[in-house]
Amino acid sequence: MIKLPEITDNPAQTLVTTPSLLTRRGAVRLLALSSAGLFAGTQSSEAFWDFFASFGGPPSGTLERLNVPLAWQGILGSNLPAYADYLRKSKLKHFTVRQVIEPHIHKRGRVQNTLPPKAMWGNIRSTLKVIDSLSGRLDVNVDRCISAYRSPDYNASCPGAKRHSYHTRNNAVDIVFPCSPGKVAAMARAMRSTGIYKGGVGRYSGFTHIDTRGSNVDW
Repeated sequence: MIKLPEITDNPAQTLVTTPSLLTRRGAVRLLALSSAGLFAGTQSSEAFWDFFASFGGPPSGTLERLNVPLAWQGILGSNLPAYADYLRKSKLKHFTVRQVIEPHIHKRGRVQNTLPPKAMWGNIRSTLKVIDSLSGRLDVNVDRCISAYRSPDYNASCPGAKRHSYHTRNNAVDIVFPCSPGKVAAMARAMRSTGIYKGGVGRYSGFTHIDTRGSNVDW
């Protein structure tokens, strides 16, 4: 409830209490967004979401809006809505936030994978951008993401995984497209040769590994 001003006999002593949710600057921003909403449509909706997220985390309903099952939060913990919202801000066109998050709920034996530590969240963004651009060049959407971040314990349980895999740094993604891994790897390397990114490209029988480590490696 908004507290009304206390009226005294002396106008100079009248106390005015404003709602604590928004600062004056925030109120100006909200007014500007409201005006933009008359013209911007979907972009305005995204702007409103970002605006309210800036006041203490993602808004309620983030997981539902991104089609991420609520049950996954029971597995991955309370940071899931914030990480999902962070991934959303990459504005991926050819695959979904749900597809990026799904590998984190995987379990091998008794070892459950996890979300990356918050300090590593930013490491994935450049790789996601490369994959999104790759999808556009292939003219297909991502079919599924089979591996992204791997916790050290989970990585150790994966056959053939290197101890210092870039998956443990949240910098690598293993991706499946509705076309041959050979075609995907060739396009990823062609993009890399033009200087779009520097990283690793690994061709496997059923998927392609892509990372943005900063140096070029093939296998």
